[in-house]
Amino acid sequence: MTDKRPFILGLTGSIGMGKSTTAGFFHDLGVPVWDADTAVHRLYGKGGAAVAGIGEIHPAAIVKGAVDRARLRDWIARDETALKQIERIVHPLVAQDRQKFIARAASKGRKLVVVDVPLLFETGGAANVDAVLVVSAPSETQKQRVLERAGMTEAHFEKILLSQMPDAEKRTKADYVIETTSLEAAQMAVERVLKDITNRIKNNA
Repeated sequence: MTDKRPFILGLTGSIGMGKSTTAGFFHDLGVPVWDADTAVHRLYGKGGAAVAGIGEIHPAAIVKGAVDRARLRDWIARDETALKQIERIVHPLVAQDRQKFIARAASKGRKLVVVDVPLLFETGGAANVDAVLVVSAPSETQKQRVLERAGMTEAHFEKILLSQMPDAEKRTKADYVIETTSLEAAQMAVERVLKDITNRIKNNA
């Protein structure tokens, strides 16, 4: 017998928009959250499933049996084809990790899960979720947040933006939009979204 799949809320937004903070609010409310970046860290770690593939396309990125993300960033900054090469290897592995998470949640009888996927629209992942929540913030706030990250440069930030769907377009495609400029307002918005989805699940039961 197959366990009933939980309602899947796709959480997305451009870099620096507050996905991790928003995901944390859902987690604090008891919702299982899968995070794509955390999955990538597992895949890049020693013995991770992505190590061999990355080593084939860019051997210099492998340090002590693991993928060195700083070296990948340097490569991406120098080679405009690098990001697409990396994505071809990593995206399928990330998708497998996500499916395992959803299956575990289903086996435990969970009714709702959140999947935090930065490139949900860009990779076609929106077709695999039941609703999409986009987090957003003013472009000035976004840039300030991103440039405060260790190892981030303005040039790398611009490259990442070019690889992502514009924020305005994401907002038009979303079922829910949460502004993350104010933490208190964002937390309240998460509670409203959770209440709405809980009602949707009950009505469809």
